[in-house]
Amino acid sequence: MSENRRYCLISPCRDEAEFLRRTLDSVLGQTVPPARWVIVDDGSTDETPEILAEYAAKHDCIRVVPKPNRGKRKVGPGVIEAFYAGYDTIDPNEFDYVCKIDVDLDLPLRYFETLMERMEEDPRIGTCSGKPYFPGPTNAGKNFEGELISEACGDEMSVGMIKFYQTRCFQQIGGFVRQVMWDGIDSHRCRMLGWKACAWDDPELRFIHLRPMGSSHKGIFTGRMRHGFGQWFMGTSLSYMTASALFRMTRPPILLGGLAMWWGYVRSMITRAPRYDDLAFRKFLRRYQRNCLLHGKSAATQQLNDQCASRFNPNATAPTENSHG
Repeated sequence: MSENRRYCLISPCRDEAEFLRRTLDSVLGQTVPPARWVIVDDGSTDETPEILAEYAAKHDCIRVVPKPNRGKRKVGPGVIEAFYAGYDTIDPNEFDYVCKIDVDLDLPLRYFETLMERMEEDPRIGTCSGKPYFPGPTNAGKNFEGELISEACGDEMSVGMIKFYQTRCFQQIGGFVRQVMWDGIDSHRCRMLGWKACAWDDPELRFIHLRPMGSSHKGIFTGRMRHGFGQWFMGTSLSYMTASALFRMTRPPILLGGLAMWWGYVRSMITRAPRYDDLAFRKFLRRYQRNCLLHGKSAATQQLNDQCASRFNPNATAPTENSHG
């Protein structure tokens, strides 16, 4: 392993026996394997603990951190609490990269090696990922052959199910916020500091998401409504949310998914739900979103990356109090 390619994976995990072995095998088979993989068993009641114990006994890089069963799945803040239960067991300065990764993924063999190569080519890339696909009816999640459906994630941020970071970037932005839209706020905070956040839809970086994005354990409608609340919390404007929801209506599940997102946002607005308490961030976000509507997301992102280049300082001191604290 190259000295500057030490990466640590941290996985929140609860009742994942159905997909766990497939994720474990696809990660452990990487051309550049992780230096450490901390898996937080967040109170699983299925066969997850036994599977983790089996793999940890065979692979020195795996460390399992058990948490007591809270009695129910807790998305959003709960996922990040579990992440930090693992993150707080490591010294992040021992690793060049840190990654929050779910355990319902099937990755191509050079996934992490390819990301690190691209980040070495452009040191301003603070966080990045490939693009998720989920199996279509003719594929049934067995392999990369047959029908695969894109989750239509944008190019301007790393995807939430597998966020790969330069450690120093992760420290500078103050880590993840303990709320539903943690996986959007982090990428925007990267750009505020001059870093880049991106995702690529290249064949060598496409991976299978065995549980489609927004498909809450309570159903698609609940998951998409939660996303709408997250957009409200983050500070997204109604005009941008409406445009985003209209686009999502064209993706599976047709109409219903986008409508649920929009109603989750509007209901949060009507009830005056809390918002992310950082006015400078929300102003930055809305200016960017207006430019996206006017010029397209790709052009707006490139313009913002150019404007914020002078802020880039990879050796800047991280905040004394991380946003997760």
